[in-house]
Amino acid sequence: MAEKKSKLAEIKTKPTTASVEDYINAIESEQKRRDSFALLEIMKQGSGEEPVLWSSSIIGFGDKRYKSPTSGREVDWFRIGFAPRKANLSLYIGVGVKDQAEVLKQLGKHKTNGGCLYINKLEDVDIEILKEMIETALSRE
Repeated sequence: MAEKKSKLAEIKTKPTTASVEDYINAIESEQKRRDSFALLEIMKQGSGEEPVLWSSSIIGFGDKRYKSPTSGREVDWFRIGFAPRKANLSLYIGVGVKDQAEVLKQLGKHKTNGGCLYINKLEDVDIEILKEMIETALSRE
């Protein structure tokens, strides 16, 4: 079967020059602010990258071009990241529910959908397991 020709897609979510710290400091919830600064440090240490605010609400680390195996479409994205949403913390760490089923059982209170991991607050999960998951996501490149 012939390989699909790749095409770089233009997406709305792009890196900005806005201050990540200013963005986090503007979060109303004290709990979300604390958790966001903690995740910032965990992901910064794990990736060795500086954080960048993507669009207006996603904090990303590193750069990667992803290619869809089905459509051949390519997008420029970050290696790992998170977004402090009103309902929860959305972590973009390539969580494959099938790939990491055993690890997810040890994580604590969470939800998954697609490649995202959703947690309400960091105290609901085992931080060491979360760090392990981040390391796994970074090593899959």
